[in-house]
Formats: sequence, C-alpha cells, structure tokens
Amino acid sequence: MDSDINRRRLLGWGGVAAAGVVAAGAPLVDARPGHAMAAGQHRPAPTGHGIPPDTRPGGAYDRYVAKLASEGKFSGVVLLSHRGRTVLSRSYGMADREKGIRNHEGIAFSLGSAGKPFGAVAILQLAQQGKLSLSDTVGAHLKGYAKDIAERVTIHHLLSGTSGLNTPEEDVRRIFQSRREVQEYYEQWAQRSKVVAPPGTPTGHSGADIAIPARIVEAVTGTTYWDYVQENIFKRCGMTGSAFYTRPQWLTDKHIAHPYMTLADGSVVDAVRNLDKSSSHQSTLGKNPGRSFIDAPGDGGFATAPDLVRFAHALSDGTVLDRPYAELLTGAKIPHSGSSFGAYDMPVRIVNGQWVFGRGGGNPGVSASWNIYPYTGWVGVVLGNCDGLPLQEITAREMQAVTGGSPGGGGGG
Repeated sequence: MDSDINRRRLLGWGGVAAAGVVAAGAPLVDARPGHAMAAGQHRPAPTGHGIPPDTRPGGAYDRYVAKLASEGKFSGVVLLSHRGRTVLSRSYGMADREKGIRNHEGIAFSLGSAGKPFGAVAILQLAQQGKLSLSDTVGAHLKGYAKDIAERVTIHHLLSGTSGLNTPEEDVRRIFQSRREVQEYYEQWAQRSKVVAPPGTPTGHSGADIAIPARIVEAVTGTTYWDYVQENIFKRCGMTGSAFYTRPQWLTDKHIAHPYMTLADGSVVDAVRNLDKSSSHQSTLGKNPGRSFIDAPGDGGFATAPDLVRFAHALSDGTVLDRPYAELLTGAKIPHSGSSFGAYDMPVRIVNGQWVFGRGGGNPGVSASWNIYPYTGWVGVVLGNCDGLPLQEITAREMQAVTGGSPGGGGGG
C-alpha cells in the first residue's frame, strides 16, 4: 500500500479533519503494569486548544462524578482521553470488598451489552477477508434453523436489528458450569427464534441478532467466538487487560471488579459469591451475572478503561478494520428517536452537531459505556460495579462536557 493511502487511513474516521483524530505514533492511555491509578487520582492533563474546561480535573464532569461517589451512587472508573492522551481519570470504590482491592485503571469490568460491537467487528473482519458476505442468509453458514430464518434472514438484518426475529426468554436462574455448556445452550436458544415481522423491518436487537452472528463467526473460522475475539480484536488492539473471563477467574483474579447487587430487602451482596441471590430490579429481575460461567457468545466480556480507549483508536487507524469497513460499522442505518440511529450492534447519534459512536450495557451490579467522538479525537469510558449507578445521566454529562452541548440521552444498552 502506498504512503498516501497509509496516511489517509491513519487520519481515521470519515475523512474528518486531521486535527480531530489520533496521529500516527501518538501515545495511547498509559496502562503499563505499576502505573494504575489509585482511587480519585489523575495524571497531569494536557492543556491548550481542544480541551473544553468541563472535561478537565476539577471541571463540571469531574465534580459531578465525585458527588455521585460521595453519595454512594458510583463505584468504578471514568476516563476521558483526547487524541490518545488522558485528560481525566478517576477511580472510586472497591473492586473486591472482601479482599480490600480498590478500583483503579488496571481493573477489568464486566461490559454487559457494551461488548456486543466486538461481534460486529468480527463479522466485518471476515467480510473484509472475503470469507462471508453481509447479504449471506443464516442458512448459508448454519444448520438447524427454521426455513423462513435460514432462507430469508441475512447477516445484515441481524447486525442492524432488522431481522424480524423474536427469541425465547432466557433461563436467567440457570448456573452454568463450563464454556461448552454455555455454547450449547445459546446455540439451541437461538435456533428456537421465531420470525414475527418481515426481515428488513426495524424490530430492535433480539437475542438471536447477537447469538447467530457469533455462531457464524465460529462456523466460518472453526474456533470459538471467545477465542476469535481474543486473538483478532483484543490482542491486535493491545487490550492486555481484556478477556472473556470465566467465573473461576472472576472469583480469584484481583484485577477483575466484582458486581455489587442490591437485593429486595435493600442489602448489597457480591453477585459472583452469591449465585443463589437475584436482582430485584424490574429491568433485571431474577438475574445474577455470576451464573454464566462465561458470557454468551456475541455478548459481554471484560475490559479496562484504557483498553477501551485502545479499541477506539484501533477502529480509527486500520488496526482491526480497513477504513471502509470501519465506516460501515458505525454508519447510520436505521432512524431511532430524535438524532439517534441504529448502526451495527450499536447506536450512533448526533450531539451538538457532531457524531458520537458508542455502546452502553448493564446487568445487576454492572454498568459500562464507551463513546467515540470522531470529529474531535475524544474517547469517554464509564465502568461501574454497583447498582443504582445512573449510567445514562453520566454519559449525558460526559457528552455535554466533551461537545459543549446540553445534557441529552445516554449511551444506549
């Protein structure tokens, strides 16, 4: 590839001004061993053009998160990065109360739905290599699906939330004991999906829309979804603290945050150490994230805040996807409410005159959000491990700080 093409690729997202993206060779967030941040600490922030006052240490966003933490409404990490340099990094609360381990930048948090775009990236990598086409139907790669799914539902339908499928309720009380058991359960679960609207109809993402592409990744590559993403996304991006950790690792690794779940009586428990306990919140009723031996294929995973910044920059510089496919990932496809749109496995939105790409997710004791601001080179990350954390409000405040606009909607689950 000639130097001019290389230069254009490194300019990153959508042909925006070079000043708004990470330059070749720019340092990423420092997360080297021994450099993790203690609770509430931060590194010296860069100053000068392009650093809005509300994003800086002591600014409005910093004060807002500190107030939440003081009120017991935030435990976790927030990070703001501009052109590959940390502007704000704050850590609050405990990663593991039983062992006395505090949250810091080197702690990996469960992502929930915020990990779903990894599956879309995996599919687009295979499309880029010519190993599949987005117009392929489910039946081109998988067996065991009803004819109306196998012959009419395409990969594009699944990734864009237009499959028209409805998936049965999950057995949220089941305690899984192996990776293989998880894999078999979600394979059979996805095969029980039903077509409830013509494919191509915007119906929102069902469980099958996430599980089936992951199964296609496995069928095409001959490896598990988890191993494929680990090798071709996490490793390529330098995401050394990120993985699809298993429950035994969650219990023993001091670098993984434990989710603290609030029960119906108001008491708070470590979800991973209390598999018999369940969430009482209406949106997650009966759930406990620790019951999954490993996150379902196409979903979840664990990441540190600096690793999510690395992922954001890897999307822009050609590390994981060539530029046309990176643009395809984030391109607005289906209109949602207001200035929000559906892309591949994530919402994208226009905030104060600029695009914001990202994904949020949650589970009992789990909150996660990462946002990319391609016009100006910002990345924002929020990772939490307690119930009651107002994730949508936090991400709205983040967007306000970065773009200078008024608070709006959050990162989407």
